[in-house]
Amino acid sequence: MRTMLMAGAVAAMFSWSAGARAAVVPHPRAEAQALELAEKAIALRSVRGPGNMTPQVAALYKAALVAGGFADADVTITPVDDTAYLIARWPGSDPHLKPLVISGHMDVVEARPADWKRDPFTPVVENGYLFGRGSTDMKLDGTLAIASLIELKREGYQPRRDIIIEFSGDEETTMKTSAIIAEKLSNADLVLNIDGGGGVLNEATGAPEYFTWQGAEKTYADFQLTVTNPGGHSSEPRQVNAIDELAAALLRIHDYRFKPELNELTRASFVEAARHEDPATAGAMRAFAADPADPRAIAVLAANPATVGKIGTTCVVTMIDGGHALNALPQRASANINCRIFPGHPPARIMAELARVAADPAITFQDVTVGSVATDASPMRPDFVAAVTRALAGPYPGVPIFPAMSSGASDSMWFRHVGAPSYGASPVFIKQSENFSHGLNERTPIATIAPAIDYYLSLVADLSK
Repeated sequence: MRTMLMAGAVAAMFSWSAGARAAVVPHPRAEAQALELAEKAIALRSVRGPGNMTPQVAALYKAALVAGGFADADVTITPVDDTAYLIARWPGSDPHLKPLVISGHMDVVEARPADWKRDPFTPVVENGYLFGRGSTDMKLDGTLAIASLIELKREGYQPRRDIIIEFSGDEETTMKTSAIIAEKLSNADLVLNIDGGGGVLNEATGAPEYFTWQGAEKTYADFQLTVTNPGGHSSEPRQVNAIDELAAALLRIHDYRFKPELNELTRASFVEAARHEDPATAGAMRAFAADPADPRAIAVLAANPATVGKIGTTCVVTMIDGGHALNALPQRASANINCRIFPGHPPARIMAELARVAADPAITFQDVTVGSVATDASPMRPDFVAAVTRALAGPYPGVPIFPAMSSGASDSMWFRHVGAPSYGASPVFIKQSENFSHGLNERTPIATIAPAIDYYLSLVADLSK
């Protein structure tokens, strides 16, 4: 029944192109296994805290890998606090080559059943979609990669370099296991982060519009601003008020704009992405790519929430706290400034820049960031770009492919921090309006399964030869 359901979904997805239908080579065992494993994984509530079932997800994945031909000793599960991480190695024929690492995570964001139309931890396949927490972020992606590696073994493939697939256990929270894994695998030749990148489907037709691979992430940082004051009775106002002082500084920061900038990756992204935008945005993208100091282009891109984060560092106030009594002058006021820093800038330098903008020596600045490190962009490696292009040519012929920079954080950050180039390269295609990662009623079209398997078989073999 499941195989028939997937076959029907795949046929519907590729109905716009006979060439695309012919290009996808079916792998029914891998396709069925990916969906079945995803359903089992979704049913395990792998959320940090009491009852965390991430270790059970790891056990599920290990059982599938060992049954699929991995040596039991080559698949390890390591407990850490209330979670765990998994590392599985497929030895290559040349031990002198650095390994290819496939990176993912097993934990998910909390989901309250009362808020959902369907129980988030009861997987449901309905109307061509897999529903459940983790269907998009990222249990289906994880099982697609697992099923693809097992299919490669089934077909008799032998890699030259080691292939390592690993899953962290707290990517959505502390990233403690993410950092541990990156340190252990810092000698990777290349990391395929299957929790980033991906394809976009047309909202009206469902046809694939473009695919992006993620080659950089902005650095996450939290800075705490604090003003202290002796305070006093509210009936006797003073010239200096801690809340007023902090508010004035926050308004100066609000009005400040960091210098717009480009790197090789974002320039290429703007040039290619412009083809899929409205005329005004497209023109601004092209102009900015040609000259990042163009004031008109900056004005257009800075006014759009979808693009302002792509042209440089952004910092916004996210929390404030002040005062201690309704009838007393405040003795303390504080605020949190959350920054997403353009690659190449240390957080300390950005904090110092904010202090200059605040222009008040009475305000103290403290970096209170947890679980983040600064990283540069990964290089635009021709071998990776070529391999992705070949892998997509079969299931998605002619679909534009270009790089992107993420404003969020993923496990790629930890690999880049230790010098291992990491690239977000998920093969899942989805409509932007239907991407509910971290949100309610998360779902992913099951029609993406067959072409994703096709993609992984090509990409992994290409990069492990």
